[in-house]
Amino acid sequence: MNEPLTDATTHLNPEQRQRCEVWTRVMGYHRPVAQFNAGKQAEHAERRHFIEPKR
Repeated sequence: MNEPLTDATTHLNPEQRQRCEVWTRVMGYHRPVAQFNAGKQAEHAERRHFIEPKR
């Protein structure tokens, strides 16, 4: 059985890492956050995320 990964077991060397491209919906369409201007990137960083409870 595989054990879940924890912070203690997820150490990677810098050469093993790769960038993760984050996309989000802005003005009705999806775009990569890296293509946002500085103001929109700051606004995205301030967003609060939530999980909608099941009914």
